[in-house]
Amino acid sequence: MLFSRHETRLPSPEEALKGRPEPEFALPERHTVLGTPLAAPYPEGLEVADFGLGCFWGAERKFWQAPGVWTTLVGYQGGHTPNPAYEEVCSGLTGHTEAVRVVFDPSVTSYEALLKLFWESHDPTQGFRQGNDRGTQYRSAVYTHSPSQQSAAEASRDAYQSVLRASGYGPITTEILPAGPFYPAEAAHQQYLDKNPAGYCGIGGTGVSCPVGIAGAPSPDA
Repeated sequence: MLFSRHETRLPSPEEALKGRPEPEFALPERHTVLGTPLAAPYPEGLEVADFGLGCFWGAERKFWQAPGVWTTLVGYQGGHTPNPAYEEVCSGLTGHTEAVRVVFDPSVTSYEALLKLFWESHDPTQGFRQGNDRGTQYRSAVYTHSPSQQSAAEASRDAYQSVLRASGYGPITTEILPAGPFYPAEAAHQQYLDKNPAGYCGIGGTGVSCPVGIAGAPSPDA
């Protein structure tokens, strides 16, 4: 009953759970696939991108498999409650979405290439759900770290909207906002599908190609 009341409406700051000043769990030191540190500070020259595209287990795997990605971690973003727990986020009473933080090398890949992967890996027209997963924590989101990321994300949304509409899809519901606090998820959720290869993955795209990212990505020989 608690979940059903809040799966289709974001709470106001006054309605949100109060949270806690510090996390109640420690972030693992290294990525189980890439072997790189999960926590900042990151090496000079790397950039950060944040995406929400449904259940973060499958979403994170999409990005750690991408060329030029140095590390990934999952967490909670876009809400009100500081340092939330997974069960609190799933209640719909924190306002967060399940997010993936992607740390990438811009000399190998580009932000536009990551946007292309983001759009094509889920259905961004579904509002507070992704496939059979329902709730505000599954909404589509891009949280940007610079004006150039904001402009690129908005341009890619507009380009993808045109081809989605031509394929019979409705309006994109993705929120594109400057990045607020990113709260890492519990250790069990980090690289979940590496630890549990047969685990649940609800990530699936529309099958419609996104017309962005190719020109902005360096060639493999660069």
